[in-house]
Amino acid sequence: MVVRRPPGRRAQILAVAADRFHRSGYHQVSMTEVAAGVGITAPALYRHFRGKPELLDRVVRLGLDALAEGLRPARTTADLGAALAAVAVGHRPLGTLVQRDARLLPPARRAALRRELRADVALMVAVLRVERPELAAGDAELLCWSALSACAGLSYQSAVPQPRRAEALLRGMVAAVLAVPLDGTDAGPCAGPVPAASESASGAVPVAPGTASGPVPEPRPRARREELLAAAVRLFHQRGFDNVSTDQLGAAVGISGPSVYRHFDSKAELLAASLVRSRERLWHEVDGAITAAAGPGEALEAGLGAYVGFALRNGDYLGAMLSETERLAPPDRRAAVDFRRDFLRTWVGLLRQVHPGLDPAAARIRVHALFALVNDGVRNRPHSTRPDLGDCLLRLGRAVLGTSGGESL
Repeated sequence: MVVRRPPGRRAQILAVAADRFHRSGYHQVSMTEVAAGVGITAPALYRHFRGKPELLDRVVRLGLDALAEGLRPARTTADLGAALAAVAVGHRPLGTLVQRDARLLPPARRAALRRELRADVALMVAVLRVERPELAAGDAELLCWSALSACAGLSYQSAVPQPRRAEALLRGMVAAVLAVPLDGTDAGPCAGPVPAASESASGAVPVAPGTASGPVPEPRPRARREELLAAAVRLFHQRGFDNVSTDQLGAAVGISGPSVYRHFDSKAELLAASLVRSRERLWHEVDGAITAAAGPGEALEAGLGAYVGFALRNGDYLGAMLSETERLAPPDRRAAVDFRRDFLRTWVGLLRQVHPGLDPAAARIRVHALFALVNDGVRNRPHSTRPDLGDCLLRLGRAVLGTSGGESL
């Protein structure tokens, strides 16, 4: 007797896997858990997919295929906004999976996904430059990548938004982002980003983009523990927690691998401590700027400036926070999630003071869009090398928050 598989079983598997990876992180989800979510056994799951990497690849590809399909017929920027919003709502896990988990795929698949995204952006740029022929190619690309990132921010919403309202809001944000005026600065092709988002391996802080070049003064001596914290954030972001050894961590600060254990009991403890230290700096800078401002409008603008400034200097932390939080022990992970929730609540409350008619759900969508846009912006080559990137991110941030005057809330 031939046993027939239920129709749509692969689609069920992909939907459950996308949800589990999105909520818990790729490393925390087993094939057995995915199978249980579908109502089948693990051996039955392996008849559809050879393993977890293939499952992740198919989940991401499904969302990107929907994105490409939505963008191909676009002829106006309004069409672009509709396509991006529809995919953001209909494939909500996609943003998290691309920004956090896709880097765990084999190199060939990562490269293929990057090519697909670049092709999508090229489609968007062609449409945008018809409506805005004055835009330099680099400016148009930055605006289109920023629109993608802003919509991907919906993936980080803990509560499921009302679909029609969310799509309408995202369409408005995309329109506002694509209308942002830029100054025509184009960094052009480059091999990689200027390491303005992190410290170099030697511990010296590089010259910030746009500042006068010249000899960089030697850094003041720092405690070895602090050097390890800085090196850990950089290496965990660049290579991933599992791909960084204690020997590599030690070599980054001039000590042997076993000597790392004089300062931290484990690599996991070092990860937790490095993220805590970075969170403390983020809170100190942003909350200090907000608290010192005279009123809600000035506080929101000051907070935006502080967050962009922090991001330009600490892109490695933002990347590690996004990709490695799920690798923390449960108590440390809860502390990281609690911090993000409190940080979000501060911004949502401030935005609603500036726009009293804005409901909490809409405010959360806008704030998540801001964080995604800035966090991607400081790490997205080649635009991360623009000398005017800070100013661009401020303008784009105002657009998604609805404070630039270009969008009616």
